[in-house]
Amino acid sequence: MIILFIHNYYQQPGGEDAGVRQERDLLAADGHKIVEYTRHSSEIALNGYRSRLRLAAEAQWSQRTFNELQALLDRERPNVAYIHNTVPLISPSAYYACYEASVPVVQTLHNYRLLCPAHSFLRKGQICEECVDHSLLRSVWHRCYQGSAGASAAIALMIATQRALGTWKEKVSCFIARTEFARAKFIEGGLPSDRIVVKPCFVHPDPGLRSGSGDSVLFVGRLSVEKGVRTLLAAWKHLNAPIPLRIAGIGPLWEEVQTEIRHRNGCGIEMLGQLPNVETLAQMKQARFLVFPSEWYEGLPLTVAEAFACGVPVIASRIGSMIDLIRDRSTGLHFAPGDALELAAKVEWAWTHPEEIQEMGLNARREYEANYTADRNRELLSDIHRRVARKLTHR
Repeated sequence: MIILFIHNYYQQPGGEDAGVRQERDLLAADGHKIVEYTRHSSEIALNGYRSRLRLAAEAQWSQRTFNELQALLDRERPNVAYIHNTVPLISPSAYYACYEASVPVVQTLHNYRLLCPAHSFLRKGQICEECVDHSLLRSVWHRCYQGSAGASAAIALMIATQRALGTWKEKVSCFIARTEFARAKFIEGGLPSDRIVVKPCFVHPDPGLRSGSGDSVLFVGRLSVEKGVRTLLAAWKHLNAPIPLRIAGIGPLWEEVQTEIRHRNGCGIEMLGQLPNVETLAQMKQARFLVFPSEWYEGLPLTVAEAFACGVPVIASRIGSMIDLIRDRSTGLHFAPGDALELAAKVEWAWTHPEEIQEMGLNARREYEANYTADRNRELLSDIHRRVARKLTHR
């Protein structure tokens, strides 16, 4: 097959960009011809009111995208187009170019952008669904996108316009949600349930099952409020005995975390900074369990899938997709989001029950083998290709 990947890369690379590359490389390794149409938000140069207006207009409709994609589609004639992110430079014009060329579109729902201009259902560190429950105008009032009323209005207008035009309902053959929780949210938000399939991320190559029971606890992620970093540090204050914790990642709370650790004279907490993936996996294999205290609606964090691949159970907040992804007392443990005392209690129990944690780790590995391998992903992608091919023949 000839497969077109369409993606607007972010200014700060993250899990979504990495997931796009991973899926692209998997399909290429299987012999498919990959064609890419990409833009990078690093191209954006805002130097005044007019440049902001141009960017806002381009987010609604990019004639450049439409023209370039028309030429690309005519030249390459792909069998299917995978659209990942179109904000802000690619714009919804990508859907129309593909539709006019009779190329079916598969939209991967990496985040909640089609429902929430901030893409995260998160505002001031708290879950917020006002744009679903009331109106997209709430995002403008709260300045949800980039802290700007103007930028928020541009994204809200884009979402409202495409809903009114029926773009996502009529121009997308299949949607990919990462979890059942996300699928339910998008159905609640109005996307057609019969066109949303669940396909998680995957871990490749297989890092292999760890040996031993682990000599530390590990946190991997962005050091930010929504990731539950403050809850994590507070929990370590409540431990009855020191338990070694390693923190891998960087982010806006870096200095705050460092200061807190200094004030406690270390207290068994070590900051590792941003690690290459191979070193992150090595740290996972040394950990007794992973702590994932996130306080927002995560998608499907690759960190959790990697922990499962290594046979490492996860202690996670009882929120959003984590409720289903991590089975309590089977592949890990749950605690109430933001509850440092309960997290401390779960950490102490897990640390002092190595045999039970070892069994949970084996269950986690089985979960990886069933759902998060490259082979399983290939099966799901093949099913999606058959689905869109059938839809195309009935159009």
